[in-house]
Amino acid sequence: MSATPPDELAATGAEAHFRRLEALYRSAPVNRQFDSDIEITGAGTARIRFKVDEGSFHAANAAHGTLYFKMLDDAAFYAANSLISDRFLLTTAFNLHFTRPMRAGQAIAEGRWISGRRRVLIADAHIIGPDGEEAARGTGTFLRSHIALSSLAGYAG
Repeated sequence: MSATPPDELAATGAEAHFRRLEALYRSAPVNRQFDSDIEITGAGTARIRFKVDEGSFHAANAAHGTLYFKMLDDAAFYAANSLISDRFLLTTAFNLHFTRPMRAGQAIAEGRWISGRRRVLIADAHIIGPDGEEAARGTGTFLRSHIALSSLAGYAG
């Protein structure tokens, strides 16, 4: 059973908001460290395609947990922020479950909004690893901040 996203965005403005969020992701300095790209696939959903390479491996030759967290948090965050057009959200908590190691190759993190409409939103995400199997899943809590999205250069264009 899936939740119905709030009618916070007019259909005509939603696509522009999604494209600005994608630009915001690409503008973040931290994302220069990752071979990744985002797509807001609809209200309350986001997909990040990323490359797992040896630069993200721990000593046992699989992806370090920091990569899992980064991609899960971002996918859930952008899924939630796709429903909020005025403010930047902040992650206040994130619960992560590792289900299998990721080796080198292409992976996908998919996020979806679960609940919340005003101040706090909840979203989850999962990663499909290079082997085609689920590698991790997590759930985040996101708080509406005082930061206007329009004040962020990456969002404003």
